[in-house]
Amino acid sequence: MHTEAATALLTDRERVAERLLEASAKHSYDPDTELDWDAPLEPGKWFLPERMVSLYGTPLWERLDEHQRIELSRHEAASLASAGIWFEVILMQLLARHVYDLDPRSSHVAYALTEMADECRHSRMFARMVTKLGTPYYRPGGVTRFLGRVLKTTATTPGAFTATLLVEEILDRIQRQTFPDETVQPLVRGITRIHVVEEARHVRYAREELRRQMASCPAWERQLTRTISGEASVVVARALVSPAVYAAVGLDPREAVRQVRASEHRRETMRWSAERLTGFLEETGVIRGALDRAAWRRSGLLG
Repeated sequence: MHTEAATALLTDRERVAERLLEASAKHSYDPDTELDWDAPLEPGKWFLPERMVSLYGTPLWERLDEHQRIELSRHEAASLASAGIWFEVILMQLLARHVYDLDPRSSHVAYALTEMADECRHSRMFARMVTKLGTPYYRPGGVTRFLGRVLKTTATTPGAFTATLLVEEILDRIQRQTFPDETVQPLVRGITRIHVVEEARHVRYAREELRRQMASCPAWERQLTRTISGEASVVVARALVSPAVYAAVGLDPREAVRQVRASEHRRETMRWSAERLTGFLEETGVIRGALDRAAWRRSGLLG
């Protein structure tokens, strides 16, 4: 890359980071003081919007009464929070790897460190939410944790930002349906509101950097990013709802998983949750060839 072009790119990167730092100074929240953790959960209120529960519209769903459906939403909300903690611990490590060799005086690095601080608060917030809901911590399975360990250790820089967006944009879309929904528990709505506001900055940072990285990295790195990202989409999509949530409400997990995977409503919900992301990844060249698309289709995130 020519020196003039590289300088222009760095200037733009700094400008973006400066704006994000200003927004962080104005709109950052401490969940410990912003939320009323001592208030009791409200009887009859959901923990996710009803249509976001994985079994919604399936034959099994039709057999459940409203109390059982709400109970399933409680466990699925806890599973999403548990997956969120796992994701964010990985993302913090990816960000630390990204800035390891960069100038710590830059606004770009300053924002990365600010984002890591956000993610620490979010992980603590999600852990406190799982405790409040009185459910198990739905840890991802051993194989999934191993694959996450491989990703956080070996991902290319554009691969790291693709993984960041893969997690953040899907959760963001679900949470934007959750926090305005008055049928949902006030505590859950408050948690999702904080997360949506702060994650919007994280998404902007990752999108800007991924676009830059895909334009400047060597061809082999672009192709490796495409391949790993497609496989990561499968792992992430399946980690959102642990099969153990079905056993927790007295259902056969294998049958529940079978019905979820056969559900057109669920498939459409997953595609909808990722449509902004997959459109951006196609635009930037992360999703391009037939093999890339096949993996994303296998995840259920691409139609």
